[in-house]
Amino acid sequence: MSIEANLIISLLKLTREGAVSLELVKKGAKLPLQLVEKLLQKLQNDGYIYLQKNVVDVDGLQRVKLAVYAVQLGADLENVSGFLRWKEFEDIAAIAFERNGYGVYRNLRFKHAGRRWEIDVVGCKKPIAVCLDCKHWHYGVYPSALRKIVEEQVERTFTFAESLPNPSVKIECVSWERIKFVPAVLLLAAGRFKFFDDVPIIPVLQLQDFLTQLPAFADSLKHLTKNMRSRATFGIQ
Repeated sequence: MSIEANLIISLLKLTREGAVSLELVKKGAKLPLQLVEKLLQKLQNDGYIYLQKNVVDVDGLQRVKLAVYAVQLGADLENVSGFLRWKEFEDIAAIAFERNGYGVYRNLRFKHAGRRWEIDVVGCKKPIAVCLDCKHWHYGVYPSALRKIVEEQVERTFTFAESLPNPSVKIECVSWERIKFVPAVLLLAAGRFKFFDDVPIIPVLQLQDFLTQLPAFADSLKHLTKNMRSRATFGIQ
């Protein structure tokens, strides 16, 4: 692992609760002060951190970008993602949905068929409801593990569709005539698969591009369409 990746991991560890001093960063990275200052200046120039006098600050989006950058530099993905707060990962997804005109619903809980269910993030933009499972650790290496994740997300998504309308779920899409429910999985970094069984596997920094292109290719993805007036489901892809 490179010196820069080692410094980034130290930053991710130290900035979980907010800004930190340059001295703490130096101690955490176990590097000479001059080298730390040089690397931090580079990270600031590239937009990864805020550096003012002897204080380093990193916002939520920058922390996710730093994590992805560390992986690109050779850091272990599971180790890096362990320093991200769960909320930070979902925040990035929510921001991407909002910037693309989607209504956003986080940690959406519902009951159906005698069970409790939860979907990490649901983004609604007529006629599509994207149901996102946020995995900020790395499961993409093993197809068997990825298959299980995808199957579970498809089950959650289609069960959610079947449960609507549901008095306990306040979500704008229930007022639409027709909803196209699309399951998807969000990962920290790119893995071996972009799709698995027609379910998109999206690296977090590519979510914006995915949402931009989604209206044009949604029909080619696994989805379930529901007519809210008749409450009938059809068009499972």
